[in-house]
Amino acid sequence: MRVAFVGASHWHLPLYLEPALALPGVTLAGVADPDPAAARAIGERLGCPSDQDFRELCRRQKPDFVVALGRHADMPDQAQFLIEEGIPFALEKPCGVNLAQVQHLAALAESRGAFCAVPLVFRNGDFFRLMQDLAAEDGGVQHMAFRFIAGFAQRYLDSGCGWNLDPVLAGGGCMLNLGVHFIDIVHALWGDAARPVAAHFSNAAWGHAVEDYGTVAFAGPGGALALVETGYLFPAPTSNFDLHFALRTPRHYLFVQDTETVHLVANDGTRRLVRTHTTNVGQYPPFVADALDRARRGVPPLAGLEAMLPVMRLAEEAYALGGRRLGQAA
Repeated sequence: MRVAFVGASHWHLPLYLEPALALPGVTLAGVADPDPAAARAIGERLGCPSDQDFRELCRRQKPDFVVALGRHADMPDQAQFLIEEGIPFALEKPCGVNLAQVQHLAALAESRGAFCAVPLVFRNGDFFRLMQDLAAEDGGVQHMAFRFIAGFAQRYLDSGCGWNLDPVLAGGGCMLNLGVHFIDIVHALWGDAARPVAAHFSNAAWGHAVEDYGTVAFAGPGGALALVETGYLFPAPTSNFDLHFALRTPRHYLFVQDTETVHLVANDGTRRLVRTHTTNVGQYPPFVADALDRARRGVPPLAGLEAMLPVMRLAEEAYALGGRRLGQAA
């Protein structure tokens, strides 16, 4: 398969590119970026064709698959073009800057039978399946808490992705960028019973137009409660996090304090350790392999645009509770 990357200056490019090129039979068709200097530099570094216009790159190189990255505000145009051209693709979350954009894309993709994989990448890992299995076996989830604090907002400026700190181009801040993974987990375990009941967003740390800290409380079935907390506050390099996850079922308490270990404690005090990736970073290689394999075989993605709809709906409702609107300056 010949794979192209558009919006290639996105900081997640290595998370997709390196696993793709490690797969047998995958070659690089080209890269595109709206910044002509970035497109040229990335193309020269990788030794592949490049273009400022992703449409021209795709028409000229005719890739078998496209990974669509870049500014969140550009994603609807990227996706619509790829759907109409019939090119299978993966679209970086959040797939747009508001729910209406994602709804339009999901409807268009369904009407055209398009292949669009959305990297809700926890779904590709054992940690997600462990939580699902535990909920099914124990009779539901009574409490969830996900604290996921990433590095400083400055990293986006340093990587040439300062647009991620502009709500018009990014939609929102850390909650939309990082929190959607955990909103997806909440919805996966509680379904449409999940609803945001409190939210607060702050830019007190860095003063950018998007939040650098956010917390949302979700109500679930039977009075259950989930907390999702994200931020750009941790003094550490990219892909390092301050993380604390917890989940309570009628029979177990699960907690996570590092990137590779799940602690599972039964009501009688019996403990079990499960070794698995507990962050999004370790899930990109299986996501890339799975998406390319499914596209090659002509079967639907593990998570498509339809999976992003409830996540974006809950995110938009949470931002509204916190006095903000996705895709608009405060």
